[in-house]
Amino acid sequence: MNGRIIKALSGFYYVKAANKKLYECKAKGSFRNEHLTPLVGDQVRIEVIDENESTGTVAEILPRKNSLIRPAVANVDQAMVVFSVRNPYPNYSILDRFLVLMKKQGIETIIVFNKKDLAKSDDLKNIKAAYKKSGCKVYFISAGGERPSLGSLKLQLRNKITVMAGPSGVGKSTILNCLSRAGNEEVAQVGAISSKVGRGKHTTRHNEIYTVGRSYQIVDTPGFTSLLVTEEDVSRDELKQYFPEFAPYETKCPFKDCSHIKERDCAVRSAVDEGKIAQSRYNSYKAIYEELKSQKKF
Repeated sequence: MNGRIIKALSGFYYVKAANKKLYECKAKGSFRNEHLTPLVGDQVRIEVIDENESTGTVAEILPRKNSLIRPAVANVDQAMVVFSVRNPYPNYSILDRFLVLMKKQGIETIIVFNKKDLAKSDDLKNIKAAYKKSGCKVYFISAGGERPSLGSLKLQLRNKITVMAGPSGVGKSTILNCLSRAGNEEVAQVGAISSKVGRGKHTTRHNEIYTVGRSYQIVDTPGFTSLLVTEEDVSRDELKQYFPEFAPYETKCPFKDCSHIKERDCAVRSAVDEGKIAQSRYNSYKAIYEELKSQKKF
């Protein structure tokens, strides 16, 4: 019997089968020897152990369309990274690292800034300018409060499997609840903001696919406070190709292999100085580049 893994927790895989029934499964023992790990989103073949108890074994992982390591999911149509405009303020370094990882793996990514109602006009203006040439669609929403609104974001999410990622406390669970067709039936636990550190308390502790209403499939993932890009993810030399706003200026650099770090007459750095490329985006590029440079290969 075939199905899709919709949740992975403590060594168990919860498979929504073709018969619409949910089975609690363990992975076949030989997967370990084959260095295979089932992922949320995997299409799998299961062998039923006990129909009454709804238990089984994941016997085969069917071919994947794609797979991600961070977050660990498979067969998604797009990624949605969520930050809040304020409370907590967005960490652009983490955001840009996430975009690099998704671009490397060819996953279309949309950027969502929640809590638009808390923003000042300059906040929205600066964010729009910074990510205008990033190659990603940017949405500003207000998912909480008495009059929640996702606006045109709903169209972007409709009839697609979307992996949702971002720090805790930015409103990911609230977005899920806002998408709920019932409106008054919560589909995910909502956490409060920690007053001591200004970050959200973790409410999602595992990856899980939520089917919301008739049109939305969202993979909710645990919040994160940091994100490391390694040489195994992206090489130092290819990093610049994941910052699309650099492309129009790279041909004007005097050196073909310009890293845009210290070379003289670098057209990319000149574009940053002239405000044509956002300083925050360049700072993220430079930080990741230096981190990759410092990593040792053994």
